[in-house]
Parts: sequence; C-alpha cells; structure tokens
Amino acid sequence: MRYVIPAGRLLYSLIFLMTPLSHFSAGTIAYASLSGVPMAGILVPLSGVIGFVGGLSVLLGYQTKRGAWLLVAFLIPVSLTMHAFWSVQDPTMHQAQLAHFMKNVSLLGAALLISQFGAGPMSLDARRGGV
Repeated sequence: MRYVIPAGRLLYSLIFLMTPLSHFSAGTIAYASLSGVPMAGILVPLSGVIGFVGGLSVLLGYQTKRGAWLLVAFLIPVSLTMHAFWSVQDPTMHQAQLAHFMKNVSLLGAALLISQFGAGPMSLDARRGGV
C-alpha cells in the first residue's frame, strides 16, 4: 500500500514528461496553427514547458498542488483547441479527436484531485511537512 500513491503519481506524470520535445517541432507547431492556435510558434513550445514542469512536480511530489494547477492550465486550452471533435466532419477523425478529448478530460479530473489533495506520502512535499 505504501507505494500505490507514488506509483500513481509516476504513471500519471509520464504523459506530460514524454511529450514536451514534440512541442518544439515545426510539424507540431504547424498542426497547432492549422487547428486555430494563435501565436502557435510561442504558445505551443510554452505549453510543452508548462506540461513538463507540472508533470515533473507531480512525479517528484514537490509543490505538487501548484504543479497540478499548471497541468490544469495546460489541459484546458489544449483540449479545446487541439481536440475539438465537435468541428470535425470525417467520422474516423471525429472519433479519434473525441477519444483524445475525453482522455484529456480524465487527465484534467486527476489534476484537479491532485490540486486539492496534494502528493501524499513518499513525496518531497511530505518530507517538508506540506502534504
């Protein structure tokens, strides 16, 4: 039981820690621009940094509530702009974007829980007395 919460933090944070470099690629920035993201050349790399810092915070359990709020700030605009399934006409793409949107909604729910309950035991926050 002792390792369940740290394992959960690890598994949750992986998606945010594995993808930030793609936010600096020309292809990702171009795709975001086509999806209607304003100032994509600035906002897409910035979103990669925000997601990475938030994910690292959750993983380490350091300033975890603030890190979770960073993930909330990342997930809401990304979900609404990059996975706008309601505007996709092709049935296959509609279904794919719906799946991505709902994945992000689930990630958002977990981030909101973490923003309220913190990192739990076996975290840097707990060592400092601020679970």
